[in-house]
Amino acid sequence: LGFPMDLLEERDKKARWQGIPLLLRRLHESSHINSDLSKTHSVVKELSSLLSMEAMSFVTEDRKTPQESVSPNTYTFDLFGGVDVMSDDLIKDCLSVLYNCCICTEGVTKSLAARDDFVMFLFTLMSNKKTFLQTATLIEDIMGVRKEVIRLEDIPNLGSLVQSFNQQQLANFCRILSVTISEPDMGVDDKHTLLARNAQQKINASPSRAESNQVALLNIPGFIERLCKLATRKVSEASGTSALLQELEDWHSWLDNALVLDALMQMAIEEAEQSSTESSDEGSLSSSPLRHTLPQSMKIVHEIMYKVEVLYVLCVLLMGRQRNQVHRMLAEYRLIPGLNNLFDKLIWRRQPSSHTLHRQNQNCDCSPEISFKIQFLRLLQSFSDHHENKYLLLNGQELNELSAISLKANIPEVEALVNTDRNLVCDGKKGLLTRLISVMKKEPVDSSFRFWQARAVESFLRGATSYADQIFLLKRGLLEHILFCIIDSGCKSRDVLQSYFDLLGELMKFNIDAFKRFNKYVNTDEKFQMFLSQINSSLVDSNMLVRCIVLSLDRFEGQAEDIKVVEVLSECRLLSYMSQVENRLSFLFRLINIINVQTLTQENVSCLNTSLVVLMLARWRGKLPFYLGALKEKEYSEKYPGCLLNNFHHLLRFWQHHYLNKDKDSTCLENSSCIPFTYWKETVTVLLSSDRSSLCAIATYIDEAYRDLERDFMEV
Repeated sequence: LGFPMDLLEERDKKARWQGIPLLLRRLHESSHINSDLSKTHSVVKELSSLLSMEAMSFVTEDRKTPQESVSPNTYTFDLFGGVDVMSDDLIKDCLSVLYNCCICTEGVTKSLAARDDFVMFLFTLMSNKKTFLQTATLIEDIMGVRKEVIRLEDIPNLGSLVQSFNQQQLANFCRILSVTISEPDMGVDDKHTLLARNAQQKINASPSRAESNQVALLNIPGFIERLCKLATRKVSEASGTSALLQELEDWHSWLDNALVLDALMQMAIEEAEQSSTESSDEGSLSSSPLRHTLPQSMKIVHEIMYKVEVLYVLCVLLMGRQRNQVHRMLAEYRLIPGLNNLFDKLIWRRQPSSHTLHRQNQNCDCSPEISFKIQFLRLLQSFSDHHENKYLLLNGQELNELSAISLKANIPEVEALVNTDRNLVCDGKKGLLTRLISVMKKEPVDSSFRFWQARAVESFLRGATSYADQIFLLKRGLLEHILFCIIDSGCKSRDVLQSYFDLLGELMKFNIDAFKRFNKYVNTDEKFQMFLSQINSSLVDSNMLVRCIVLSLDRFEGQAEDIKVVEVLSECRLLSYMSQVENRLSFLFRLINIINVQTLTQENVSCLNTSLVVLMLARWRGKLPFYLGALKEKEYSEKYPGCLLNNFHHLLRFWQHHYLNKDKDSTCLENSSCIPFTYWKETVTVLLSSDRSSLCAIATYIDEAYRDLERDFMEV
């Protein structure tokens, strides 16, 4: 197509090219964004007419092998690069037009999203490396407005398509996958309540499309292994910056470009400022590291951007129904040791200047480094939560330390620890959990990373309580750090405080050494009152800690022969406070009073379970009638008889409806409390008994005039 027009015209007559080279020249010149698209269309129609005649002749005459002599037009079209012009340049420009239309007009995006055939066609274009980025960007925009999640299994040749991607393309593809494998956010309205969620689950009893898509991905050979390699590769192993520079020139790639450039420039400026203080020739442009360090900064941010999407996909898969299968793969491909090796040099290599708190399922438009850290912490939380693979977060020496703690305490080692494959644990002087605690203790007071750090560490402790795990963390000063944050740091964030209350509860539960350490730190009445004030300021946030204290006190009171336990019981302000029945009753009254069936969510349902723990322990000690009687007296003293107990009755009916169909939830309740779930069920049944002669039935304590026990859940 680079030949002079005069030469093409002269040669065309002699060679009988039917004007095809000239048409391709016109097509190439008119197939750009600002060109007259009507001219492009007319050229394409003319070419189509010339080629379709030969194609029709080929089909009707049933020729076995295409020949140049009988298809001169097609041969000429290919000879002068027609296939390349049509399949690359034109397709890229068409995608560009559609993308720009989607940006400017929401209706266009919705219209394209409603066409399943078009969406599937776009996925087939991803096999072309020259149009991959444009196609991926357009698909992402379309996926964002679709009302229904697509079925990945409907994509033609999904497995071979994904396997054809290079690592950079696979990372970009994860951006699209994140939409297809995530369950829709229930939002913050009444659909977010457990009542509505349960109703929705009844309607959608079969696996959702998101769950089916997760299975489809796991069935692609090598998919998880490649994601693990992407997540753990070092920056030096990634490709050069030229691809990123091209993306930034041509396209808004899958993370907002302005955001990327802001991050890059900020890094370069900070590096320049740091270098200028060390340079003897501050006025020299050549001495500024800006022109030298920016490419490396770009390379780092580029890699971080990729890893954010990869970690998100792995995190979602870890929380899905195939969790155990995913866990086995992540362990086998050494995801955790790989992340541990990246921790100091990439994951926590520097402290961003500012950041805001991001909760689960919240759209995040923060900087790449902040997104990366949060996604990394969320992955650790999902990886450790109630799973025996959590010990892969330690190194061999730390595993030996856990064994030594158990030996010294004369208790058996946890089975999961014994079964841990030492070939799959972290390398180096510190495991990933220890590194996390180190940076957690250095985190600025107002850092929102504290929330996710605490959640990640808490997940390591969740499940059946392990004395050795608790001591391992106590020896690293974690309890004192948490108490400092709650009492002395001036922290005002409810989310951060809640995460620390939950972590403190798991760290102290049934552990007399932890309560002794608590009393050593909270060594004045002033500090203790400050601690109580933080607990009482939001019982929804602190109720898990209250539950831990109540459970621990009950166990310690049964160990009167242990001198150490007796000593701590008599000295610890916290245990002494909770041992007073009026204080336990005060917590119980407030726990029941701050929730009802219609406002129950995944976040506050723990208040109902904590109130049940208090009453189960009372029933075990034969004091349940006393507690129920005290609740009735409280009602009358507050001038609303029947209100509290009717509400509690409704809550317990819902509890039966919710938990007796939830195997995982019931297991969590049993593991976290060390109370058999059968006793939970028995206690609820006793409390809901309609026998008014029973002193353990709620109905007995509600006077006839105020009784309202049979109302439907939706009317409560």
